[in-house]
Amino acid sequence: MKFGSRLFSSSVGKKWIVALTGLAMIGFLVGHLAGNLLIFLGSEHTNAYAHFLKSNMELLWGARIGLLVMLILHVYTSIKLSLENKAARPVQYANATPFGAGLASRYMTLTGITILVFIIYHLLHFTFLVEPVNLTGTDFAELHDAEHRHDVYKMLITGFSQPIIAGFYILAMLLVSTHVSHAATAVFQSIGVRTVVNKPLFDKISFALAVIFFLGFSSIPISVLLGIVK
Repeated sequence: MKFGSRLFSSSVGKKWIVALTGLAMIGFLVGHLAGNLLIFLGSEHTNAYAHFLKSNMELLWGARIGLLVMLILHVYTSIKLSLENKAARPVQYANATPFGAGLASRYMTLTGITILVFIIYHLLHFTFLVEPVNLTGTDFAELHDAEHRHDVYKMLITGFSQPIIAGFYILAMLLVSTHVSHAATAVFQSIGVRTVVNKPLFDKISFALAVIFFLGFSSIPISVLLGIVK
């Protein structure tokens, strides 16, 4: 109990919480991307994968609850750190752009809040299947394939066939990637593996990871809009 209290009360402890929860969510993104890219292998692979997840609800909900806890801890602790940093520096610098700070680091809070809004929409769209938010007039819950499984493949194609929705997802993936590009470097630094010596290497790894996420996730709505996946 005392350890947990010290962890949340100290600046170093909060940074560790943000780093470890961020690392967990990056790991989730890797797995989520791998599952999503099955769409390029066709409906059978996509629907079989989705059916496997829904047939193992304890696994699925365990992952969802764990991810939700990580998200709440990450957002709460990040906001606390941001407020503490502002309180510790009540007088802003004359130069509004801190030396050495990139766009990703300067707008972490803004991109983080925007991503949170996107996550809520994404859950309503493709998880809870709230019909009005998909803008297609289709009830995604009624889509089934020849094996009587939920036709996730058709759902994705129908959903991303709406240009506004596809564009929103692509923009959101750009923000996610921007957030990840700085978050990954912060994680490496917080856990002590990023040093002055290897900083360029880990910066490149973080940037590459962000590019992979953007190209991977965005390739799906783009491919649907171009008729590559249909």
